Amino acid sequence: MADDNKLQVPTVELGSQGLKVSKLGFGCMGLTGVYNAPVSDEDGISVIKYAFSKGITFFDTADVYGPHSNEILVGKALKQLPREKIQLATKFGIAGVDLSSRMIVRGTPEYVRSCCEASLKRLDVDYIDLYYQHRVDTSVPIEDTIGELKKLVEEGKIKYIGLSEASPDTIRRAHAVHPITALQMEWSLWTREIEEEIIPLCRELGIGIVPYSPLGRGFFGGKAVVESVPANSFLASHPRFRGENLNKNKHLYDRLESLAKKHQCYPAQLALAWVLRQGDDVVPIPGTTKIKNLDDNIGSVGVKLTEEDVKEISDAVPIEEVAGDRTYESLISSSWKFANTPQKDSEAST
Repeated sequence: MADDNKLQVPTVELGSQGLKVSKLGFGCMGLTGVYNAPVSDEDGISVIKYAFSKGITFFDTADVYGPHSNEILVGKALKQLPREKIQLATKFGIAGVDLSSRMIVRGTPEYVRSCCEASLKRLDVDYIDLYYQHRVDTSVPIEDTIGELKKLVEEGKIKYIGLSEASPDTIRRAHAVHPITALQMEWSLWTREIEEEIIPLCRELGIGIVPYSPLGRGFFGGKAVVESVPANSFLASHPRFRGENLNKNKHLYDRLESLAKKHQCYPAQLALAWVLRQGDDVVPIPGTTKIKNLDDNIGSVGVKLTEEDVKEISDAVPIEEVAGDRTYESLISSSWKFANTPQKDSEAST
């Protein structure tokens, strides 16, 4: 089962606005270096093309990856694939980092439009299927940001609107301006804080959920446990991969590994199958630079879990036992818990 090369990824509807995507997406970020060294354009394109041959049609990038080089690479790959069968997602909003390594986030209408135009050029496409606000600009009313995105939809430059790391209030207010198709959030066995309020809200509003880092930034694939994290990797300084925290977290991987043997699959497949089993409206976007890992990820679609299995897997990774924050200290202020925006002045909106 784990090596079933005939497995094809099925198609589902993401959100309630008509966007159909593969049930498993592909996060392209790592192809241009973050967790490892960048791969060559030739290798990156071959990974994307291989994913497509296995039924993955939903590809995720962003202007900040590289920066810019990831969109350029994805654009080159798209030239070798049927564009009408691809669902291309990219993002805007992260304008860099300041001297204290905190994100600079922008969401003014002018910035939205300039980013979209630049991404269209780098990707060399006529339209973007799903355009996300990557992080929320807490100095700009969300109505202003979404208002400009709505215009881009009307102009045919983007088809659907998404949000990432948005607070419940921001999601509601954005959705009132124009339907939000998808919300991209970190969600994995060891990062489950969105389950209490965010997930029910998305289901209430008909918004699809796109989990990023569904393998815990590679942790449940064995990175840093059975492999070693390169010193130049983004992960080397991640709170959950550092020193004593990593030592404490290793037993979580060991438990998952034991369960994976029971299910006759790899730990990464079981962790990904757990995310996939959260609902038909859940489309994770794991990334990799290796065909073997890609095959393993695709194999997770074939891992069938009962409700009892899901509970057993959840119980094997108790959230209270996870050591370290889910993200870097400098990035916490840009996360969804702090992503409310100023109220829109009622007179200005009439």
